[in-house]
Amino acid sequence: MYNTAQITSEQRQPSAWWRWLPIAIGLLAICLPSFFHLMQTTWQTEENGHGPIIVIVVCWLFWQKRHDIINAPVKPSAVLGWISLILSLLAFIVGRSQSIDTIEVAALVPMLIGVLLLMRGWQAVRAAWFPLLFLLFLIPLPGLLVEIITGSLKQHVSGVAEEILYAAGYPIARMGVMLSIGQYKLLVADACSGLNSMFSLSALGLLYLYLMKYRSWLHNGLLLLAVLPIAFAANVIRVMALVLITYYFGDEAGQGFAHAAAGMVLFVAALMLLMLFDVVLRLIFFRNRSAS
Repeated sequence: MYNTAQITSEQRQPSAWWRWLPIAIGLLAICLPSFFHLMQTTWQTEENGHGPIIVIVVCWLFWQKRHDIINAPVKPSAVLGWISLILSLLAFIVGRSQSIDTIEVAALVPMLIGVLLLMRGWQAVRAAWFPLLFLLFLIPLPGLLVEIITGSLKQHVSGVAEEILYAAGYPIARMGVMLSIGQYKLLVADACSGLNSMFSLSALGLLYLYLMKYRSWLHNGLLLLAVLPIAFAANVIRVMALVLITYYFGDEAGQGFAHAAAGMVLFVAALMLLMLFDVVLRLIFFRNRSAS
């Protein structure tokens, strides 16, 4: 009986941080070359330009949860841990050697889960559930899926922009994703489809909900549901702004600095709209609680 109590007591003792150093060094040896490769390739595109920000946020989230992970009871799940770790390492090697970024990055999630299971157990995995979930936003979408989604989004974004500007009295017409206004013709590119901002704004919206820690599932659900419509509306405004800049100031103005600035400004505007919607929801829920 004494030995059992002693083992239980030792399992609950906080682990020294230096025991995690070999794990951290091993993960850095795996991740840093991969991230360096992504910085030179995938993260250079506008669709995946949010990658470095996601990495920084994930590192910060794990740092915030470091005490809960390190001090979790030592109840490792060896079988599932080794299975998760070995399979993820094999997938990582395949993705890295074959230059399949989606598989390479996706393998990091089960790899970290395997490490946590081997070092501590399921309680450590539960403690790190949000950093692991947020890491999913780092995975580049497959090219075929991106083409399917962006093709449909471009049609809708350009169609809504054309209808609004035509109703406002502008001489605009549309053929597919080609907008003609006055003497100018503008092609709605993939970057203007809204997929990038929807993906990035969804990540920020999820992080915002996690930090706000609302207890109401309805409040959280309404905010998440508002992310995609707000991102879509922001991209419609972006396309309209670029069309009007081109119409009034010429093609060079529309394709120059204004093109990059419009995306940044409207993404910030979309985030502000999300926060404004949150304020409205808080007022509604506060009034309902007061009435009750």
